[in-house]
Amino acid sequence: MPDFDGRTCLVTGGASGIGSATCEALAARGAHVVVTDVDEAAGRGVADAVGGEFTHLDVSDRDAWIRVVSGVVATHGGLDLVHLNAGVTTYPAAGGDFPAFDIAAMPADAYRRAMGANVDGVVFGVSATVEALENRGGGAIVVTASVAGLITWEVDPVYTLTKHAVVGLVRALAPSLAERGITLNAICPAAVATKIFGPEAEDFVREARLRLMPPSQVADAVVLAAAGSETGQCWVCYDGREPKLYLPAPLPGLDD
Repeated sequence: MPDFDGRTCLVTGGASGIGSATCEALAARGAHVVVTDVDEAAGRGVADAVGGEFTHLDVSDRDAWIRVVSGVVATHGGLDLVHLNAGVTTYPAAGGDFPAFDIAAMPADAYRRAMGANVDGVVFGVSATVEALENRGGGAIVVTASVAGLITWEVDPVYTLTKHAVVGLVRALAPSLAERGITLNAICPAAVATKIFGPEAEDFVREARLRLMPPSQVADAVVLAAAGSETGQCWVCYDGREPKLYLPAPLPGLDD
């Protein structure tokens, strides 16, 4: 079991779901966990349960990122692991019955909210934490992406867009961060038993012949990615299976 004893780890979206499970998994391995979320009550509950601390953070706010990371560095001297997990879908703001999606009916604020949490939250998160990781002698960043970042997911094309963006960032940015002693990887789970889709999620998963995996299974994949030396990788997670490394096919014509 990977040992995170004495390491300072920051988790976004830590108040529930995958984030909460990751906080528990890291704390069980000796880490001091900084739980961040916009849900203060639930976030403080998770922090108390794992013996960590809570900080309110809207991941789409770059200035808030700078304040939070500065506070963590002042208190703990730096960061060792960052799990950029916070994310949302455009459903049900897109309208219609799940899983219908009508882009013409999607409010602009639903689009901005998804881009802010899923894309800006990752870009600003990496930007704000790399120096704290590097000054500690290196560390790891793990991003919660999705299988929707590797394939198309017609239920929510905008969510799919954001996760493709995250996967692209991870793969493109990883080499330069490696020079600073920082690994950057993505976890790409399929359907997870979280509140992100609301009460209709189970109906959709049943129709799609998928099974909802427990958040703890994804948290184990986060720990695996954080503890390893690989970088720029995407780990696919399906219910009841070990995380599997995704290897993209080469572009046709490159070797012609």
